[in-house]
Amino acid sequence: MTPQQLKARLSSGLLSFPVTHFKQDLSLDLDSYQAHVEWLSGFEAAALFAAGGTGEFFSLSPEEVGSVTKAAKDASGDTPIIAGCGYGGAIARDIARRSADAGADGLLLLPHYLMPASQEGIYQHVKDVCRSTDLGVILYNRANMIAKADTIARLADECPNLIGFKDGTGQIGLVREVTAKLGDRLCYIGGMPTHELFAEAYNAIGVTTYSSAVFNFVPDLAIEFYNAMRADDTATMARILDGFFFPFAKIRDREVGYAVSIIKTGVDLVGYGSGPVRPPLTSLTSQERDMLGALIEKVAPARQAARRTA
Repeated sequence: MTPQQLKARLSSGLLSFPVTHFKQDLSLDLDSYQAHVEWLSGFEAAALFAAGGTGEFFSLSPEEVGSVTKAAKDASGDTPIIAGCGYGGAIARDIARRSADAGADGLLLLPHYLMPASQEGIYQHVKDVCRSTDLGVILYNRANMIAKADTIARLADECPNLIGFKDGTGQIGLVREVTAKLGDRLCYIGGMPTHELFAEAYNAIGVTTYSSAVFNFVPDLAIEFYNAMRADDTATMARILDGFFFPFAKIRDREVGYAVSIIKTGVDLVGYGSGPVRPPLTSLTSQERDMLGALIEKVAPARQAARRTA
């Protein structure tokens, strides 16, 4: 898949990022991971992100990123796989190479490690990674790597394989400036935690797709919400927000780091055991697990029962 073909595919529908499955000793569980990816690939996702933020990229070695990416690619059928990439230049280039060797269709460039950087520094770093690979690259604007519109325009001029912009800042003004300045040169992806809570606002400024974390365990509900957003069906969106996403967010916000942990718990509850999170993240308590289970049963009881007996 060429970068431009990937760009068109990304713009065509909902995206998601499977959690990375671990055994109890915290080693990779690629068999379980592939079963989960294969199941998700049967739904209407435009692409899946392997070893992304919810896939605990920050807890994986470069070698493990390559292994997870290959496992996802082997299990995903026709669904494109985009690999997580990040850290400093040398490590990012190494991960980019490993991901290409594993068959990835593109890269999601997460922030560099620890230090804040100037716009010139961000420009040089992103350009370096883009020029190290033939894969299409999506810039993930968040944390200590927040590129401004002029910087992104420079990068688009210099790097033909920079095809996407994903926002995790929540800075609507900045995002609108980027979409206005770059137009159709990039595809635009929402990347806020539980992005469905922000989807309507982002859709209004030209960010028409996003990565859904809950797609990991209630993919049909995630797709129903996405389709309602694209159809401007505010009644359906309001029903799903009230019935699922608002109470879901209350559980998620009970502890720092639960944005990942709650998704892994959800995956386990629907029968695709994903194992524990790696430290420094912590798992939900048994009470919180029961709360999430009750919420899933409330919104999708028949589907949930079917998965448990499958």
